[in-house]
Amino acid sequence: MGKLEGKTVVVTGGSSGMALSSAKLFVEEGAHVFITGRRQEVLDEAVASIGRNVTGVQGDAANLGDLDRLFETVKREKGSIDVLFASAGAGGEAQKIGEITEKNFDTLFGLNTRGTLFTVQKALPLFNDGGSIIMTGSIASVKGWPDYSAYSASKAALRAFARAWLNELKHRQIRVNVLSPGQIATPIQDKMFDAATKRQFEALIPRGKMGRPEEIATVALFLASDDSSFVNGIELSVDGGTSAI
Repeated sequence: MGKLEGKTVVVTGGSSGMALSSAKLFVEEGAHVFITGRRQEVLDEAVASIGRNVTGVQGDAANLGDLDRLFETVKREKGSIDVLFASAGAGGEAQKIGEITEKNFDTLFGLNTRGTLFTVQKALPLFNDGGSIIMTGSIASVKGWPDYSAYSASKAALRAFARAWLNELKHRQIRVNVLSPGQIATPIQDKMFDAATKRQFEALIPRGKMGRPEEIATVALFLASDDSSFVNGIELSVDGGTSAI
């Protein structure tokens, strides 16, 4: 029997990268997974790659109407939720203080922070007691990398959400944790960084090479399953030790 046998899982931003790898593993472990993505063609490809026990719902996690449609679909098809992996996020452009634009700030906070908050809030009426909420953070929130202060701040807010929400939800035994990846080889990373920047980031990792989406998926499974039943309110860095040195 799989670790998520019979569970219903929602993964936002699940059409590529770390979230898609996680959705695949969740299905392998017995869950039915709902994934979202903004581009229908990419979402359809993701659904096909998972192959079974998956429902794709096109939408943007920064759009509250799209979130309503997502959870209406979940309610109609499954009735309740056991695990929410709020993983939809934006990387933003490298901008120093003094050069940060309103557009960049609003895009980052609109999806990474506001979008995550309302994803969780709109999921709660469907949540089974004893469920697990996972949010995707970033080690950028603790490393102080130059040019990414707005992005870092948009992710740092999730740690504060987890602290407060676990207290608010303790009567329902719903756990809330933040999974913070380090440097992972994903399509988003390819858009954000040139080859030279990637080499600089790799040099910061003790093992000398990027993480893989599958290495995030196994940690997401841990936080989603009963293996982490006594883990609540943490920010778990999955970065090969980058944030420790």
